[in-house]
Amino acid sequence: MNDYLLISIRTILLYIILLVVFRLMGKREVGELSIVDLAIFVLMAEVAALALDDLNHDLGKDILPIGVLFIIQYVNSWFILKNKKLRDFIEGDPTMIIRDGWLCEIEMRKQRYNLDDLLQQLREQGVSSVQDVAFAFLEQSGKLSIYLKDQDPIILPLVLDGYVDMRHLKIIDKDLEWLEKELMVQGYTNIRDIFYCSYDNGKWFVQLRARKDRTNV
Repeated sequence: MNDYLLISIRTILLYIILLVVFRLMGKREVGELSIVDLAIFVLMAEVAALALDDLNHDLGKDILPIGVLFIIQYVNSWFILKNKKLRDFIEGDPTMIIRDGWLCEIEMRKQRYNLDDLLQQLREQGVSSVQDVAFAFLEQSGKLSIYLKDQDPIILPLVLDGYVDMRHLKIIDKDLEWLEKELMVQGYTNIRDIFYCSYDNGKWFVQLRARKDRTNV
């Protein structure tokens, strides 16, 4: 078979295979890819490149690693969906960079995030001064989420997928004992049963796992 025709057929076939695999892996923008997703995508791209480079190599042996990588990613996604602690360990979690107009220098150093990067992202979002910012979070994707002081106050989740977010409790100057007592008053005795919980000026929103219940108190 003509080499040009063979390369074209392999390219189309690999394109279809990768398109199906990426579709099954779920919808995410490039900037929102986790470390695991990025590693899987890079490896798949390398496998596809090798398949096109050596026309004498068995195409089935080139497709097999793509399938194995998909299984690895699928299993990883299932585990991190079920376990928030594992999800935070693998994908990381947002880091507070600014609070009430003050820079969180220690957190910036931990994330190796310098002032030049911060000021650039503030300018890109039209923020002229750090003092105008109520909260700024460095997301897992590297983007900066900004909440200004003159905007509506941010409502932070206190429970996510059965786990208490101690950082958010600290931000609102509360502790675990307060949260447990307040939830018991609302009729929720087991935090592990809660899928999502937030608190805003005395108003609770609680949604249980598997959508057993949904209430706005």
